[in-house]
Amino acid sequence: MAIAANVNGKAVSIAAEPDTPLLWALREELGLTGTKFGCGIAACGACSVHVDGQVVRSCSVAVREIDGKTVTTIEGLGATDGTLHPLQAAWIEHQVPQCGYCQSGQIMAAAALLKTKPAPSDADIDEAMTNICRCGTYTRIRAAIHSVAGG
Repeated sequence: MAIAANVNGKAVSIAAEPDTPLLWALREELGLTGTKFGCGIAACGACSVHVDGQVVRSCSVAVREIDGKTVTTIEGLGATDGTLHPLQAAWIEHQVPQCGYCQSGQIMAAAALLKTKPAPSDADIDEAMTNICRCGTYTRIRAAIHSVAGG
C-alpha cells in the first residue's frame, strides 16, 4: 500500500507497511535523517516533526496516519533557497546545541509553539517544550525562543 503525502513541499509516495512509524519512513525511505530516533515511545521528542502544522512525535505515528497530509521535518523548516528558519539561526546564535542529538526535535517543537503563541512567557515555553535534552541546554533553548519572539 502506497501512502501519498506532501513532505517538505514535495509530493511523495511511501511504500512502507501502513503501521511503519513515520520516523522510519522519513529516515529510511525518504533519506531525511535530521529527524532522530531517541526512545521509540514518544517520550523524548527527538523525532518531532509537524503533520498538518501540528507537532507530533514521529516514532509513534503510523505512516498510514499521514496519508494525504503535509509533513514538515527539520530539513523543510527553512526557506527553499537554503536560508535558515529564524529558530535555526537563533539556535546557532545562542549556542544551544551541546551534543545536538535532540535539537532538531527541539526546534520543531519551538516552531509549533511560536505559531500558536508568538510571544510566549517562560511558563508557556516550559509547558510546550516537553522534549528531553540530555545535555540540559534548557536555558539556552528558552533564550533562543525568546530572541525569535522578540522578547
